[in-house]
Amino acid sequence: CAVIFTRLATRDLRKPISVLFCNLAVSDLFTSFSGFWISTLFITDPDITIFGSQDMLAPYALYTTSILSTIYNLVSIGIERYLAVARSMRTRFRVTRNRSIAVVFFSWVLAFSLGCLPLLGWNCLRAERSTSVLYSPFCVDYLVFVALPNVAAAFLVPLFTYLRIIIILRKRKLRMQACGQAPGTYRSAETQVARTSISIWLLALVSYAPFSAGVVFDASTRRCHAELYPGAYVFRNCTAMLITITCLGNPLLYTLRLRGLGAGLRALRG
Repeated sequence: CAVIFTRLATRDLRKPISVLFCNLAVSDLFTSFSGFWISTLFITDPDITIFGSQDMLAPYALYTTSILSTIYNLVSIGIERYLAVARSMRTRFRVTRNRSIAVVFFSWVLAFSLGCLPLLGWNCLRAERSTSVLYSPFCVDYLVFVALPNVAAAFLVPLFTYLRIIIILRKRKLRMQACGQAPGTYRSAETQVARTSISIWLLALVSYAPFSAGVVFDASTRRCHAELYPGAYVFRNCTAMLITITCLGNPLLYTLRLRGLGAGLRALRG
């Protein structure tokens, strides 16, 4: 909410990257809201989060949609940063504000299309054989179809784009050294990008890798709920907490740097 409010109040949405940052905050907000909804259902009736019910389809669908939107935003931000750095490398494609808005619209359409498939009938309320043990009433084949490719994209695409950014900055620094110029700016930029990139990638790895492991375990294990209780469900809850940590970590890594936030708040007071 702080990210959205700051971006809108300071009218910083003219930049393409600011549109993506604000949309990432919206995705994180939806993830937090749907996670709170699931937690409320667990408090009122713990069994439905274990054995599944019709009441869990809507919050799980919203949770899945928001996570997919977050993944697509992370991928879009990585690609936008790469294109911005490589613009002088004869890259024909130039990111504009309208294109960023189009990417945001497409990401939400794709996220809703995949996330709402259980509401359209791809659930296991009447087919117990393929029911997910950890994420009932979802189907195992639906989880494999949605989770594994998207989580792989969340790992591989940012890894490739941020590595390319570091390589480009290093080449420019070496070129400046060869010309006898002091490459202090590029050295500082390279260090900052490397630290931020590693933090972003590690946050995605820590957040989504356990969830992917749970999906693989769910697909390869054909046990009943009683055999997995309580250890597997403690693991499932921990994966949900890690995803929530991602919602808190994204603003810190992308937008809520202390100096930038302080400048924005001072501008609001003025």
